[in-house]
Amino acid sequence: MVDVHSKAIRSKNMRAIATRDTAIEKRLSGLLSDSGFAFRVQDASLAGRPDFVIDEYRCVIFAHGCFWHHHDCYLFKVPATRTDFWLEKIGKNVQRDKRDIQLLLNEGWRVLLVWECSLRGREKLSDSALCERLEEWVCSGGNHAQIDTQGIHALNESGRQAPPA
Repeated sequence: MVDVHSKAIRSKNMRAIATRDTAIEKRLSGLLSDSGFAFRVQDASLAGRPDFVIDEYRCVIFAHGCFWHHHDCYLFKVPATRTDFWLEKIGKNVQRDKRDIQLLLNEGWRVLLVWECSLRGREKLSDSALCERLEEWVCSGGNHAQIDTQGIHALNESGRQAPPA
């Protein structure tokens, strides 16, 4: 399938994609503030530059876009044009995420991934459900977890969903 935009227009569109203060980060920031958490944003001194750092609980939170970080959900679609290029690029993002998360865990940080699909779209969680999950995880002491449209799930060392306790 041929791209519907010229190379110049496609390049302009891709450059316009924000790397900070995205809609999902703003929503998550509001939810964390509403829950009373004091946090820092985009700490470049930590691996992966976490979107949110809650020092009091020694935890970091990443707001992951489902496309850019290859989440297995309805928001991720394999591009029809330049498929090999995009799959390689997204694959490198996934590998970098795994490396950065492992570095953070090794340094004693707790890591939470909040997927875009839980924050926006037809299957998003309500604000109250998201706040409950955030508070549950931040205050619980779990090391590594994710929030998606199905709620919160503990993750094991390899980033796979851990079996229920």
